[in-house]
Amino acid sequence: MTSPENRRVGLGSTHRLKIGLFGANCSSGRAVTKLPERWTGSWAECKRLAQMADAAGIEFMLPIGRWKGYGGETDYQGATLETITWATGLVASTQNLVAFGTVHAPLIHPIVAAKAMVTADQIGEGRFGLNLVCGWNEDEFTMFGVQQRDHEARYDYAKEWLDAVKAMWSRDGQFDIAGNYIKLKDVRAKPKPYGGTRPYVMNAGASPTGQAFAIANCDGLFVSTSLQALDTAEQTVRRVRAAAQQQGRELDVFTAGVVTCRPTRKEAEEYDHYATVENADLGAIDHILAMRGVTPDKYSAEEFATLRRKQAYGMGGVRLVGTPDEIARDIAALSQAGIAGIALSFVHYIEELPYFCAEVLPRLARLGLRNPA
Repeated sequence: MTSPENRRVGLGSTHRLKIGLFGANCSSGRAVTKLPERWTGSWAECKRLAQMADAAGIEFMLPIGRWKGYGGETDYQGATLETITWATGLVASTQNLVAFGTVHAPLIHPIVAAKAMVTADQIGEGRFGLNLVCGWNEDEFTMFGVQQRDHEARYDYAKEWLDAVKAMWSRDGQFDIAGNYIKLKDVRAKPKPYGGTRPYVMNAGASPTGQAFAIANCDGLFVSTSLQALDTAEQTVRRVRAAAQQQGRELDVFTAGVVTCRPTRKEAEEYDHYATVENADLGAIDHILAMRGVTPDKYSAEEFATLRRKQAYGMGGVRLVGTPDEIARDIAALSQAGIAGIALSFVHYIEELPYFCAEVLPRLARLGLRNPA
């Protein structure tokens, strides 16, 4: 799990399948639900969750870069913790956990970002990671007073931004950066990342341009899949890893999953329906869909209902609903397709994670995907 320029192997883990937690820095997490017990995303909850995950051997926590909520009855993801600061607090509060910062390249100056990330990395002694995003949420760009670039130019800018940050992480002395977008004069950057390496960098570009960017510049790529499309996922993994190897690089492929795990399948399905159908925040869901050009006039009633349901269930991601045996089986199928790691979310992380760790992790160990406790 490394590339020639980055020796931080395996996110500090020897488990065959890496497991992380996704979206805990946001109110409601990734479940667009009105349930009163929904996740608050408070610092106290995040810190407690990180320490629980660290004790269980979970490798990483990955935040969502969110600056403005989606409205609806709950103002979904309206209260969020800035991610580099959040990650700094988490690595200071844990022993082995890797905490990522999710950074919008178009919105954060590279000098500020590079310095903030090095600070987190020094505090965590090499346990900070960067999830670099180009942004899509027009509401947020408007709030910042920033004009979104067209799709291709977004990734051209992201490459210059990341190259500038990597230069500040590695180059000594004073230097200039003269790109098409980023022009910096007499740059000096001290200290450097911890231990003479650099943070692990991941990206979730889905388009051919986005994937090409990750292949050439990142250590990890997030892809969307489902249990019904594992053949396609396997083909994607082989293709992007082969493309990276042709450039002399290694690339890990991750995916996201949303877990509802209960002792019986009936209990899991009933809670899943209760949270994401009976109590879905439809106002927020419809706003998110409209931002992506998905409106009722463009789809049949049945198609639009399906899209609403998918959005309610964790903002996308693999649906993992069932018993511990079923959840472990489904995660194993993802690993068999070549997925190196999975970032999981729950309706309420702290209430649900202990059962997952007690029941699912040992099953994954018996399947050879995790080391025995």
